Amino acid sequence: MAVDCDKPVRIGVNGGSLNQELVVANMQENTDRDLGKSSEEIINECMVLSAIESTALAVGSGLRKDQIIISCKTSRPRDLISVYRALARQTDQPLHLGLTEAGMGTKGLVWSAAAMGVLLAEGIGDTIRVSLTPRPGGDRREEVYAACELLQALGLRSFSPSVTACPGCGRTTSATFQELAERIQDYVRDRMPEWKTQYQGVESMTLAVMGCVVNGPGESKAANIGISLPGTGEAPNCPIYIDGEHVTTLRGTYEELSALFQRLVDDYVEHKYARR
Repeated sequence: MAVDCDKPVRIGVNGGSLNQELVVANMQENTDRDLGKSSEEIINECMVLSAIESTALAVGSGLRKDQIIISCKTSRPRDLISVYRALARQTDQPLHLGLTEAGMGTKGLVWSAAAMGVLLAEGIGDTIRVSLTPRPGGDRREEVYAACELLQALGLRSFSPSVTACPGCGRTTSATFQELAERIQDYVRDRMPEWKTQYQGVESMTLAVMGCVVNGPGESKAANIGISLPGTGEAPNCPIYIDGEHVTTLRGTYEELSALFQRLVDDYVEHKYARR
């Protein structure tokens, strides 16, 4: 019976739940023919074979090829890269990337980016998910934010203005630049749902919040809007750069600087980007 469905269908293969007969047969062939493949290589090959065969069965059951997207799930970056490179060579079906069970926090982010970044840079992958274990009571939107940042970092898509901020060093004894960078990041993220409906191209805007005079002015000039806060021993002035030009210098408390900088961002968006 033909399947009458216009919705995309994802064919998923998980390395932890492969058809054991398929795995055993390939393991035995490896032994009998002395192919010298590792168990890891065989599992990866079985995942690819299973995905290709399942796609053929789905098409034979009535699904159109343009409805099907393939997903192969593994929890190790090098396996994900190997499997999807093989898939890209053997099928023209859309591919969904995602390192399953990547873990929590920094580990999950780094492992996901290490695997998917390589593949996306090679032009492999049509949809993605960054699969993170949330902290108790954590925000599940962090997965979405991470996926958006990955695509934006590679220049594939822009979702929200990016904020450049220095990591801090011996010249930045104050935490003001860190607090300001965090507040500005949260501010533009909160405003984007409204901005994107009103202004064209606002997601490509770049901001810089820097902590001292060494790299501060240069990074600030390179952004659409940048602020260079004073470091250790520097005069308490905060030059502001807009599209590479020094337009004003701010002074004040953290709260005052934050409010003034947000006002500059709002004004830039209103006058720089065309209304939809």
